[in-house]
Amino acid sequence: MELTPAAVSAEHDWVRERADVVVPLINETRSRLGEQFGTRVGEVDDAAYFDAVDAVFADGEVGVNVAAYVRILKQLDVQDDYPGFVVDEVLGRELAATIAGGEPLRLLAQATFHFADVAVHTDGPAGRDDLDAALAAGFQTRLPGWSWREGDSPFDSRR
Repeated sequence: MELTPAAVSAEHDWVRERADVVVPLINETRSRLGEQFGTRVGEVDDAAYFDAVDAVFADGEVGVNVAAYVRILKQLDVQDDYPGFVVDEVLGRELAATIAGGEPLRLLAQATFHFADVAVHTDGPAGRDDLDAALAAGFQTRLPGWSWREGDSPFDSRR
């Protein structure tokens, strides 16, 4: 696999075009997480998703890594699936973390990936459902809508 600027651009377009699958999955994941944590989480619309995808791919170092994970997961398949369980989980978790950004969002996206993954079943290669779960987990973590991320932190030492 070779990643050129044109290849990264193609993956950027593909991730944007996946909005019809990823945005509902983001909102379903947020709803389930909100129920688990007793909170209401704001929904994401296509426009917010598109803006977040564009921001991820606008950062060249991040964009090329996201494109690589996407390309691998789109094609990854393992005969009888289970022997490949570890590799597609690792790749999905890392894709979600890369999209979300630095700590603590990185760790939250990794945990959310596993939460989202149990509800995603996509036709195609084994890596495809992990790809959708990773996109949903990474972008849902990156995007606003969680009350604990709104306003000033009580741990801000400049207060």
